[in-house]
Amino acid sequence: MTAVRPAAVAGTFYPADPSVLRQALAGHLASAPAAAAGDRPPKLIVVPHAGYVYSGDVAALAYAPLARWRGRITRVVLLGPVHRVPVRGLAAPTVDAFETPLGRVPLDRAALTALDDLRQVVRSDLAHAHEHSLEVQLPFLQTVLGDGFTLVPLAVGDASPAQVAEVLERLWGGDETLVVISSDFSHYLSYDAAKARDAATVQRVLQFATDLEAHEACGAVPLNGALHAARRHGLVPRLLGLRNSADATGLVRPDRSRVVGYGAIAFDRGPGTVPEGDEAALGRSLVGSARHTIASALGLAPAAAPKLPDHPALRAPGASFVTLHGADGQLRGCVGRLEAVRALGEDVRANALAAAFDDRRFAPLRAVEWAGLQVEVSVLGRSEPIAVRSEAEALAALRPGVDGVILEWRSARATFLPQVWQQLPDAGAFIGALKRKAGLAADFWAADLRLSRYRVRSYADHDLALG
Repeated sequence: MTAVRPAAVAGTFYPADPSVLRQALAGHLASAPAAAAGDRPPKLIVVPHAGYVYSGDVAALAYAPLARWRGRITRVVLLGPVHRVPVRGLAAPTVDAFETPLGRVPLDRAALTALDDLRQVVRSDLAHAHEHSLEVQLPFLQTVLGDGFTLVPLAVGDASPAQVAEVLERLWGGDETLVVISSDFSHYLSYDAAKARDAATVQRVLQFATDLEAHEACGAVPLNGALHAARRHGLVPRLLGLRNSADATGLVRPDRSRVVGYGAIAFDRGPGTVPEGDEAALGRSLVGSARHTIASALGLAPAAAPKLPDHPALRAPGASFVTLHGADGQLRGCVGRLEAVRALGEDVRANALAAAFDDRRFAPLRAVEWAGLQVEVSVLGRSEPIAVRSEAEALAALRPGVDGVILEWRSARATFLPQVWQQLPDAGAFIGALKRKAGLAADFWAADLRLSRYRVRSYADHDLALG
């Protein structure tokens, strides 16, 4: 027999009658404005989980555009907070399907089994039995995606952002997998106070904050972990809409003294982001090519290049940095370009040689160092200026762990890759060190000083089983 988790909040959070439910969903989805067509579906969406009469129109802003990806999105990884049963970690169900008035949604049992070795994942049907944060998403998903998708539902309790992100990495997949994070925002503030707090929270989400608290978003725990993973994958957030319960249409007398905030946010793959299935192949090509180039220059490799995966991105213009670390983990060289002026593959090979032999901070690399050499290739995205009038504004605008930063003042220029945040997590120390790298005093500031930021996709040989 098929074990099924039956609908628990049909008739309270949304209509229990299938025809009435379909009519309500159609109305919510029709209220969403037409979305600009992209060539790939969003990877992650954040949606509210209140009763449809309050949050349905907001949720529809994220769900309506998914209809064009019916058949392409075939798995949904759904995370939401627990409201009734305490959970240490993330709770996975043992049943085979979840049911709503629109039918059953089969669970991806293989995906759930693949999480069994993770200590933060527990099995608990009790955590799911009456949890509404996940259930309310299902009728929307059934309507826009049809019956051609499987579900990986996880009820999230006490877990760190890293623990949630580790689970998401295991399930990340490609375009076939959509990650849905269920979360409302502020709870029971006055209308004006809620608008102010929710606007501030959304800005933190758009800047990939991973320390959101429950008073900002009731789904803060899964959301923090999702933002951790989204930042690592270079996703680009889009705010689709932000409202609260008093803004809901159809309410006769909305209560403006105690409202709940709702937002819809989509996270897309950034311009130039490599399709997920090709990411590892591109990484192997770039890092393998850099290693072979250096080894050949040291007289340690045959003249013929090794057979590496081909990828169209290698022939397109690209900007990269090649970073070398010795066996002791210390920096051994780092050279790159900020502008894409040649093919990416050529740029990586040239920067690999320069990092090994022409970085003025270090003596040229020797053959005896080859055995322990660690190679990392960073592919840079397009830079964008940071419009600030003071250093305080600059420090507030930076996204630690995300932004590579370019500092320019007259003839002085320097950059730090995002990886430098690992050594300098404080924005003030980061900018101070960057100014010193440019030959300026750490406390220097001028009205015509310019800052720009960029993102990188980073590939290391220890991550790709190379070398």
